[in-house]
Formats: sequence, structure tokens, C-alpha cells
Amino acid sequence: MLRNNPLLYEINTWVWLEELRQRYNQPLTLADLPDEVFDELAGLHIDAVWLMGIWERSPHGREIARHLNFLIEEYRRALPSVTQAQIIGSPYAVYRYAVDAHYGGREALASFRRKLAERGIKLILDFVPNHVAVDHHWTADAPDALIQATPEQAAAQPNLYFAAPRPEANGRYFAHGRDPYFPAWSDTAQVDAFSPLARQVTLQTLCEIAEQCDGVRCDMAMLLVNRVFSQTWQRPELPDQEFWIEVIGGVRAQHPDFLFMAEVYWDMEAELLAQGFDYTYDKRLYDRLLHESPAAVRDHLTAALSYQRRMVRFTENHDEARSMASFGRTRGHMAALLCATLPGMTLFYEGQFEGRRVKLPVQLGARPHEPVELETQAFYRALLAEVDAPIYHEGVFNLLGTLPLSGGSHNEPLLAYTWTLGDERRLIALNLSRDSAAQGRVMLGDPALGGATAWRFSDVFNRAETFVIPTDSLLSGGVYASLPPNGFKVYQIQAAER
Repeated sequence: MLRNNPLLYEINTWVWLEELRQRYNQPLTLADLPDEVFDELAGLHIDAVWLMGIWERSPHGREIARHLNFLIEEYRRALPSVTQAQIIGSPYAVYRYAVDAHYGGREALASFRRKLAERGIKLILDFVPNHVAVDHHWTADAPDALIQATPEQAAAQPNLYFAAPRPEANGRYFAHGRDPYFPAWSDTAQVDAFSPLARQVTLQTLCEIAEQCDGVRCDMAMLLVNRVFSQTWQRPELPDQEFWIEVIGGVRAQHPDFLFMAEVYWDMEAELLAQGFDYTYDKRLYDRLLHESPAAVRDHLTAALSYQRRMVRFTENHDEARSMASFGRTRGHMAALLCATLPGMTLFYEGQFEGRRVKLPVQLGARPHEPVELETQAFYRALLAEVDAPIYHEGVFNLLGTLPLSGGSHNEPLLAYTWTLGDERRLIALNLSRDSAAQGRVMLGDPALGGATAWRFSDVFNRAETFVIPTDSLLSGGVYASLPPNGFKVYQIQAAER
């Protein structure tokens, strides 16, 4: 089991392994990685590694990825010198749920998992419930698990329907996988979420995956909710049972502790949690930090703690722009600290700690060289060490209020909260404004502070900054906070006198 409020580290497996091969000048698989690599992962204080893109990629999908003009333009923006060999196809057009031979196969993954486990780190893998690759074996041996089409439909809507490329598919036609708000994914075939066979083979696949890892991140999980699938594919007759309730329940009957994490949008987080997921993406917080007001962020964090503990907070992942590019350094650091010190899971993406700026298309197996951003690297090193403390995983979270100074001040952008574990306390204060300073008083409102006559506040990121506040002043007037745009402070609070 993961500790409360765990830290998850996403790795673009193909690219990461290629760079390790260059680093060690050896043709490494996941089974051959030196202990040094695992020790470095453990040194990040993470609870789990998500190996993104571990399954066999579609040969047909690879060819599609190499010839779509809009994708080629995207590749060249990320990697101007890109070659055909570096275009490896999408990991979300799964050819077969078998560990790609490029990584060493299933036994290599098992070895990798054991070495993580020795260091107390869990393994998370991908599952793509909405679709499979156009040349997936289900097109031949389980066609009723997919949405089929007629030759006439395919001729009328070639962007939505296709002839299966596998000879064993016997000339059948299928629908491409799709999100209702975007064009269909041309390298995929749509799973029929209402088909009993689809639910059966999905359950079988997930149980096989559950033997190889500790949990799955389910891609676009909301697309399989009955009402969404019904609207997307004009299927008014709903099954008696929700797809996820049936599938997750079936997996849990055999693997009770297996973790399910949902990529979910459209404010459907609570709905997916109710259907059995342990965690869901908190895309709303990401969007609010990026585009909305401090008040919107603060309101977001007033949700029930039982709900917040099941959110996955992030400032980047393989689908979003790099934090350094979207937020910038200063705001990116503030937003990352916020995410990492809130209740819930925190997702970090490999390269984030080094300040990478280039968003790499998932179809590429190489990325450009980028120099390490030393200030960002130092920030994340300190942040990861701080949030490894038990107080963030076993303590009590409390969102605080702020007040203006007596002469008036701009306190609206201030956000403050505490963590408490026994006699240990942290106070986190942040300025959510992008462009204006904030001043105010943070009201702790903690009766237990009366157990000492004064309290010492020490800045976790700058130990030279320390001050003492008498308890009477602290309880009546709070803590003075003055922060620049995107500024933050993390204070350790200790009794100065008893």
C-alpha cells in the first residue's frame, strides 16, 4: 500500500532507457540497469514510478505516425533533427499488452519491479480502456469487443471507420477510438464499452497486468462511463452496470490491493471515484493555477478532505506543456510546491526536476538535449526532501484564513495552510498572484499553541530566516506574511519557550 499523499514519478520509458544506454554505453534492458539508477530513484523520496509506454506499440500505428503531416510538424518543433527511426508510434495505440522487447520483455519488467520494491517503491503502468491499436488482435479474435462498421460507413466516413489491416480480421471494418470533442485517433480501434465481451476481455487483460505491477493509470477513463459512451456513440440502451464498477470490481476480487488511477476531465472526478477509482487527475486545479484567479484556486481547496486526498495534483505530465514553458520558473516552483504540500497524490514528470522546456510528442523515442536548470534542480531537491517528512503523510491539514493589515493591504492572493503531527507543525504561505505582491496576516487559530509562551518560525528553504512570536501575539494577530508575486514560505513551527 502507498502512504497517504504519495509522490508519483512518471517516466517516458523509451526515451529514459535510451539515455541510460548512452550514459552507460551498454545495450541495457530494464533488467540490466545498475543499482545506481534505482538508488537515484529512491533518492527522490518517491512512493511509486509510472513507466509510461511499456507495452508493445502498433506496427501499423507507427507507420501512421510517420506520415501524418500535423504530427510531423509537431515532431520537428520538439526535435528539429528528427529521423524516421526516432518516430516509434504512440504508446496509447497498444498492439498487445505485452512488455515491449525493446525493454527486455516481461521478465525484465519483473526484475525492475523487484528492485523498486527493495527500495519501497511501487510500480504503476498504463492501461488504455477506450481503444486498442488498429492492428490489435481483438480485431481478429474478439471483434465483438470493438465497435464494428459496414463498408458503406467506412466509405462515407473514412476518418471515423477503417478496414482492419490484420489478414485474420477477414475484411472487417471498425470504428476508430475517439473523444467526442476531437477528431478520431486514426491509429486506434474503439472498444465497445457496452459489449459483454469487451468487459470480459478488459477484465482478463487487467488481471494479467495486475500480476506485473501495483496499479494502473487508466487513460481517458471518463470515456467509458455509460452516459458518456452512450452520447458519444448514440447508444441509448444503457447496460445495467457501469463499465468501471464491473471491471474494477472483477479485478479487486482477485487483486484486492491493486490501485486504479483515472485520467479524467469534464468535472467527472467524483463520478469516477464513486465507480471504484482510488485516485483521479485534478486537472481543474492545474487549469486554475495556469489561467484563473487566486480566489478560484482557494475555492477549489475548500472541498472536503476525503475528496482532496484522492486527487492527483500536477503541474506537468506527458500530455501537458512543460511547467517551465507554461508557468515559467517562478510560478512553476510555487505551483509545484502547492501541489506537493496539499492532500492527495502528487505527480511529477521525468525532466521536470531538471527544468526541461520541450514537450515531447509521445510518438518520439528521442528528445533534444537541454541543459540542466540548476536553480530548478536545487529547488526540487529541497522540495522532495521536505515533503518526505511524515507530517505531510500522517499529519492533519488545515486551510487557514488571512486578514488585511490594519492600514489595509493586498491580502486577497494569499493562501495559507498548516500541517500538524503531534508537536510538529508546518505553515505554508503562498502568493497566488502572478504580478502583484501580497501582504496580510495569517490566522493560525490553533488552541494547542497555548502550550508554550512563544513560538519559533524557521524557513525550511532558508534556515537563516528565523523569528519568534509570543503566543498571545500569535493567537490574536496571527503571522505577518509579505510575499512577492508567486512567492512562498514554508515554516517549521517549534516551541521557543515553555
